[in-house]
Amino acid sequence: MDISHGELTAFLSAANKVTYADREAPKAASLRPASEDYHFEEGDLAYHDTYFGARDFIGEEVVYKAGTPVWGMNYYGRVLKEDVSTADAYKILRPALMQEYTDIIPVRGPREYTLENSTYKNEVEGDLSYFSGIEEIYLDEELVYRCWYHGGTIK
Repeated sequence: MDISHGELTAFLSAANKVTYADREAPKAASLRPASEDYHFEEGDLAYHDTYFGARDFIGEEVVYKAGTPVWGMNYYGRVLKEDVSTADAYKILRPALMQEYTDIIPVRGPREYTLENSTYKNEVEGDLSYFSGIEEIYLDEELVYRCWYHGGTIK
């Protein structure tokens, strides 16, 4: 089953804002031991994000159309500096992921976002059908976090 680029773009933009990026979004029932999960449905589309860890983490997002997986993304990230708390490193992450943007594919946040002394940067190659990217967080212009991600359509 295929999904159009426009339908996937709109759905991912909505799903990202009502799951992890939203601090108050309810978590879904954990599907695997010790996982953190989010789930969102709209029409015949469903989104599921599951991850493990906090300071160092790994996860996966999958979009289903009529119960068939049609798109996915894997990611691994970590706080790079031992003396930086996760609270300090991540204080910009959720606000960055909530931003409206059209200058990059909707799989994380915008190209750049600044909040107080934090800067979020996101670079990606490819399109929603096949992509890879890196997001980074800087505190006082020092790199403190990096997340690698990749994914695309599932057929």
